[in-house]
Order: sequence, then C-alpha cells, then structure tokens
Amino acid sequence: MRWKVVCLLIITGSIFAGKSWGQQIALLKYRGGGDWYANPTSLPNLVKFCNNNLGMSLGEPATVEVGSKDIFNYPFIHLTGHGNVIFSDEECRNLRTYLISGGFLHIDDNYGLDKFIRPQMKKVFPELDFVELPTNHLIYHQKYNFPIGLPKVHEHDNKSPQGFGLIYEGRLVCFYSYETDLGDGWEDFAVHLDSDEIRTKALQMGANIIQYVFTK
Repeated sequence: MRWKVVCLLIITGSIFAGKSWGQQIALLKYRGGGDWYANPTSLPNLVKFCNNNLGMSLGEPATVEVGSKDIFNYPFIHLTGHGNVIFSDEECRNLRTYLISGGFLHIDDNYGLDKFIRPQMKKVFPELDFVELPTNHLIYHQKYNFPIGLPKVHEHDNKSPQGFGLIYEGRLVCFYSYETDLGDGWEDFAVHLDSDEIRTKALQMGANIIQYVFTK
C-alpha cells in the first residue's frame, strides 16, 4: 500500500509541477447524507463567468468522488452542502495525496456545513488547523480586488464572512469560505433572487479563486 502511495505521489507530483492540468474543474461528491449536489447551477455559471471574463477555456464541470483516482484529473475541486460529511480513512488518504501533490480544494459552507466538515478535514490533515487568511492574501487580489475579504452573499447567522485556509508546507491547499455562501451567489437568478450586485461580487470572488489556483 505504501509503495502505491509513493508511486502515486511521484506521478501526480510531476504532473502538477508541470501544470499539465486539464481545463476542467469538479464538484466533490461525498458520503454521510449531506447534500453535496446542493447548487446545481453554481459551477456551470462560474465556469461561464471565468471563460468570459478571464479568457479561460474551462469545460463543463465534472463530478468526482473523494476516494476516486479521477480526482487527480482536476486542479480545482469544490465542496458544498448543508449537512453531514463523512470521509473514510481511504478517502482521507486519497484527498491528502491529491492536495499535497498540487491539487486545490474550495469548501463553501452552504449553511450548516461547518460542524461536519472541520472534523473531516482534521482527519485529512491532523497536523494542520484552519487559519483565517489576511485581507491582503493574493486570493482576494487577482483580477478583482476585495480589500476587506469575502463578500457577503446570504445572511446565515448574520456574522461577517470569513475565509479560512489550510496551508501545507507554505502552500494554500484548501480555501474555506464561511458565512458568505458564494455558491448561492453563483446560481441562476431565479433560484435565490439575489441582486445583480450580489451575484456579480460572488462570481468575481469565485473567479479570483479559480485564477489563483490556475496561475499559482
């Protein structure tokens, strides 16, 4: 088993280091009963926005399971939902290998996810804690400038939005957007009836995350 993991690290590490990424992002499917599929129009809309405004050529977003080797085909994976999340030990190893080899995970709390996702990510990185990223972090200053950090999309507990990160050997491997609900802001207007201003800010922040991942 260790030999397989080492070989996978070597193979994926070389791919990620050379940035030979496919032009596609993916939604992460997980077990536990939480609604990983919560925002069906969000990633397609984000992809369209990035293609139109960043000059990218992203294909339609895929869906990939936490424990699948296919996860290594995507430079960026997105996790959202409201409820329970469970990662098996094997899934934790697979996700960890993906992330330390150059992959990136964006977690977006769709309200109620926080108490479930934190323990699972602690299983993936027992040695790391989520840290709040300062407002001068590059993820907030790509094409679009967010001088005070994440925009507020939905009320939730009426707290200020926060952006947390897991930093492994100096590299941001996971960005966790909390108390904002970016994914809802990416959805079709008819879903939540958010204003154009709110939806635009959400999409711009999403584009910043994508740009940060693809150019870092």
